[in-house]
Amino acid sequence: MTIISRRDAMLATGAAALWPALARAQARAGTSTPFSWAVLQQRAEALAKQPYRAVPPVAAAAALDYDAVGGIRYRADKTLAGGIRPFPLGKYAPVPVTLNVVADGRATRVDYAPSLFETKPGVTPAPGFAGFRVMERGKDSDWLAYMGASYFRSAGALDQYGLSARGIAIDTGLEKEEFPVFTEFWIEPLGDGGYTIYALLDGESLTGAYRFVSRHPKAVVQDVSSVLFLRKPVARLGIAPATSMFWYDDRSHRTAADWRPEIHDSDGLAMRTAGGERVWRPLRNPAQPTTDSFAADDVRGFGLLQRDRNFDHYQDDGAFYDRRPNLWIEPQGKWGSGRVILYAFPTAGETTDNVVCFWTPGAPVRAGQRLAYDYRLTWGGDDPTLDRVAHVVDTWTGSAGRPGGEPIAGAVKLVADFVGDGLAGLTRESKVSVEIGVTRGKLLESAAYPVVGQRNRWRVTADIAPDAAGPADVRLFLKRGNAALSETLLVPLYRP
Repeated sequence: MTIISRRDAMLATGAAALWPALARAQARAGTSTPFSWAVLQQRAEALAKQPYRAVPPVAAAAALDYDAVGGIRYRADKTLAGGIRPFPLGKYAPVPVTLNVVADGRATRVDYAPSLFETKPGVTPAPGFAGFRVMERGKDSDWLAYMGASYFRSAGALDQYGLSARGIAIDTGLEKEEFPVFTEFWIEPLGDGGYTIYALLDGESLTGAYRFVSRHPKAVVQDVSSVLFLRKPVARLGIAPATSMFWYDDRSHRTAADWRPEIHDSDGLAMRTAGGERVWRPLRNPAQPTTDSFAADDVRGFGLLQRDRNFDHYQDDGAFYDRRPNLWIEPQGKWGSGRVILYAFPTAGETTDNVVCFWTPGAPVRAGQRLAYDYRLTWGGDDPTLDRVAHVVDTWTGSAGRPGGEPIAGAVKLVADFVGDGLAGLTRESKVSVEIGVTRGKLLESAAYPVVGQRNRWRVTADIAPDAAGPADVRLFLKRGNAALSETLLVPLYRP
């Protein structure tokens, strides 16, 4: 999990005013080089024709553990381009990146010097930069950060870091995962306080050129253009990957040792299909690694969300899991045939990201290909999928059968609650029903009804017997006649 320190001094207000003039002066002095989006793509394409050479880690970084790195701070009066502060190298981020600042179509490299950092006594920075962060104007906090492989993340609308994004995922969930690296960045200030961030990606299987037009009106919005050049075939190419942590929630708290009722950065995978169907798949901490695949031709949106915003459900006054950002990915243009993959593996703590989602193309990915994908990332506090169609607010599982009676052997009871304005005024006489499909299992009994005393809330109960080969994949939604009243819930069920 990428670790980002936020203990910094106030943003130097003078840097914002001085930078453009300084950059132009350097350009006139001949210390800068021409730069453009087209130039970056050409460089990535040329690099793909060369053998891969990994950037070596800086040896001195190995001695700088988490506490030592916490004692190294980039000087506020050296802030770049009005709000950019590099990260120091350390044991957990030992590979240096090259940073450049762009003004008037020219790029000026940021040279490392020990004097750029303030340190605690006895701590010496390793030469180089691990990445960078983007500071809030006039504040001591940041809203965007890039560090480690192709990882980056944002504090979003609620000023709280949580899940991360990546430039690319390669063979996630397969025998050996590959982690390409952003080796160089070009940072260009925008007039509205945002930045266009360009990045060069390099890895064994591919290279890439990336452009992130990043703004922070409230939620953080990044318009991303990516162009990939394949060195090798890739079995599972992950486009617009998001990675998060799910340890436990109120359904599984009894298996956790921690006192807090819930601990997770995200609680579900949301999708919107080309046909407009909304889909919700609750996250879980699996007993063994799992891979779920969902048909997503020309998908309109997907992402990992934290729907539960109730502080009382977490009781965490330090990590504030109720404020963790959602990450919603919207393809720009049609991506064609493909699937959304959800991969998860077991975790026994909150410091490991154990959930990954991404879109993967349906066609084989071959050496020599050029692939291009544009998409928008929104790091927000609101659920972008909500409308009048009801959405899932809770799911539970337990023993099948009538409460108080003998449990049905080999079966599981699934309970799901939906809330939405589209359910207003509907009663048991309104002919609302539940549509349920079960793969690798058998539906024994189901019901749908309004929850007494709760506004616009309906409950679905279903007894399901998973096959021995399981798990049973359950797909359900509320409907009235032929019209869907809710999003579609996808849940895997295991034999008890």
